[in-house]
Amino acid sequence: MAKKFNDLRKRMSPAAQAKASSLARALTEQLPLYELRQARDLSQEQLAAVLHIKQASVSKLERRTDMYISTLRSYIKAMGGELDIIAKFPDGAVHINQFENIDEEDPRRVVG
Repeated sequence: MAKKFNDLRKRMSPAAQAKASSLARALTEQLPLYELRQARDLSQEQLAAVLHIKQASVSKLERRTDMYISTLRSYIKAMGGELDIIAKFPDGAVHINQFENIDEEDPRRVVG
């Protein structure tokens, strides 16, 4: 018989629970686009409808290794998120705001 995750978690020590939570957070902070979409419980079809494109275009977009910032921003926005671009240096991080208004003409535009 399968056991419920919550029951198993309750049997873990507080230290083990904290470690598991920390690891889960770290793993979800580093996801490819298709896993991010799945983690948000969205299908390619649902995302395609929001972006006004075909499902095959979403699939193609998720496999790309290089894309326009406006395309990525539209994809993230369609999932309910915001894209921030941050440059990290040894002496600190800088938020790059040059691209923030890049697709204001048509927020549904997906280039790619």
